[in-house]
Amino acid sequence: MWYLATYDQKPSAVPVAFKDVTDDGKLLVGGVFLETTLVNIKKNGKIAVSASNGASLEGYQIKGTAGYVTEGPIVETFKKQVETMFKGAATAKGALIITPEKVIVTTPGADNKKEL
Repeated sequence: MWYLATYDQKPSAVPVAFKDVTDDGKLLVGGVFLETTLVNIKKNGKIAVSASNGASLEGYQIKGTAGYVTEGPIVETFKKQVETMFKGAATAKGALIITPEKVIVTTPGADNKKEL
């Protein structure tokens, strides 16, 4: 599961279901219900992502910057995924492209808090 966190005057954290990682390490998130997230990103471009596996407890915190696109192949891929899941009742309006600047281990154990 991934959770996005942004901040302007008030923090905002949201879980996301539509996500991917590019070959060059950027994180992609389908923009379905991200209104507050997008407002905050437009103001300062900053984002944090918490990604974890509930079964294994493996986890990471990714800090970086984000941009938003409303057209192109990434958006079309997310539109198809969202429309299929919601049977046409919702669609992706765009996609966040997140460029990681720091990756921090959150997995319990010796590497916890280690920066990759």
